Amino acid sequence: MKYLPARQDADARANAAIIMTAAALLALTLLSVMLGRYPLSFDQLVGLLIKAGRHASGDAPTTEETIVYMVRLPRIVAAIMVGAGLSMAGSAYQTIFRNPIASPSLLGVSAGAGFGASLALLMRGSVIEIEIGAFTGGLFAVALSFTANRLIGGRSVVTLVLCGMVMSALFQALISMVKFVADPVEVLASIAFWLMGGLSKINSQDAIAVSVPVICCAVILYAFRWRISVLALGEAEAASLGVDVARLRLLVIVCATLMSAATVCVAGIIGWVGLLVPHMARAVFGLAPGRLLLGSALGGALFVLLVDDIARAAFVVEIPLGVLTALIGAPFFLFLLMRAQSDRWS
Repeated sequence: MKYLPARQDADARANAAIIMTAAALLALTLLSVMLGRYPLSFDQLVGLLIKAGRHASGDAPTTEETIVYMVRLPRIVAAIMVGAGLSMAGSAYQTIFRNPIASPSLLGVSAGAGFGASLALLMRGSVIEIEIGAFTGGLFAVALSFTANRLIGGRSVVTLVLCGMVMSALFQALISMVKFVADPVEVLASIAFWLMGGLSKINSQDAIAVSVPVICCAVILYAFRWRISVLALGEAEAASLGVDVARLRLLVIVCATLMSAATVCVAGIIGWVGLLVPHMARAVFGLAPGRLLLGSALGGALFVLLVDDIARAAFVVEIPLGVLTALIGAPFFLFLLMRAQSDRWS
């Protein structure tokens, strides 16, 4: 009988953690609007919000309005969507593959998107063409992973993961070939900078482009959250409970791939988010499917927005976002592994 009160206390703590994380994300969003090379005071921010709420006339925008609405808000929205999308995709991958080190790049989406963008940059394509190339390349790499798995007659998750690793290596080699033949003065630097990831060139169209697929796929994953959690028990157990394992896994992979490809096409390759944040979410919010997905989304959004603020405001020269996420994520993930190992033997 003691189990029920303990479970209720754990649920209450997890719900409180969700609320606190959402409040922290809101506070960081307001702070992010004020941070930058042109800092804004809290009074200026409140004045802008009041003016926007009153539907001000079509006068020429002030310097503060241009900075907030044309530069910072699109970047903040993109950072939130990138973090939420990568974290939810990573959480879904780790659940369906029953692998704690699974990440959104598992089936080659990041490498494929990097190759598509590099090829567009080599051909001196426009920003839209680069984003289309990245999105198409990511989807193509995952499709090749599925095709290879089917051609060799693979019927297990392990075989699909191995095919994804092969495709990642293949597209990484293709990226190296593109860099080898690229103009070393102009194009090579652009490819290298894009592959490091960043949000410095985000505009309103980019924010919308990443928000639509992330939100739509997040709603689908949340709607199937209980069935997805059943996959963590194993294929045989899930099938015995009436779950169509093949269709559900395909649905999850498609949604996670679309979310990952959308983030890569606007922000480049941002590593460690989809691997690190789901582990933190499980430790803080528990294993309940709904809270885990929601906590992963909030935690990922908070993490990427915080790191992006550091990238653009803490240094004289803006550091690429992907570099900072790796510098922060890798040691922190190692700390989590050491802590888990010590808890295991204590």
